Amino acid sequence: MSDLVFESSTAGIEVRVRPSFLPDESRPAASRFVWAYEVEIENGSDDVWQLTHRCWDIIDGFGRQQNVEGEGVVGKTPVLQPGDVFRYTSGVPLSAPSGMMGGKYIMLGSEGEVMDVKIPTFSLDSPYNRERPV
Repeated sequence: MSDLVFESSTAGIEVRVRPSFLPDESRPAASRFVWAYEVEIENGSDDVWQLTHRCWDIIDGFGRQQNVEGEGVVGKTPVLQPGDVFRYTSGVPLSAPSGMMGGKYIMLGSEGEVMDVKIPTFSLDSPYNRERPV
């Protein structure tokens, strides 16, 4: 994974993302560029929270946008007690050599409250970049 970390905080929930380009899974001649991203979610609040849904906004270097929404992350809907950390790794393919991702997790509190937790916007940069996304 990259040494570059993107971070955000919402009401004591810290989200850190480390993206990395995967050259072995990418095929630049076929306009296929693949990244992995490691996410760490830390519950720094005094409440119990369950991650129920994810909402990603993905934009490639050509300005094409896609939204990905679904239940949980990597097939899980983790419950985070105060002080807990949940980590997972996922990936994203693009047809451009660069892009950006960001979004939110929807979390459910122990009292039934719903909270949107910001996922920091992070860049997807490959060695094939000619321009950076704006």
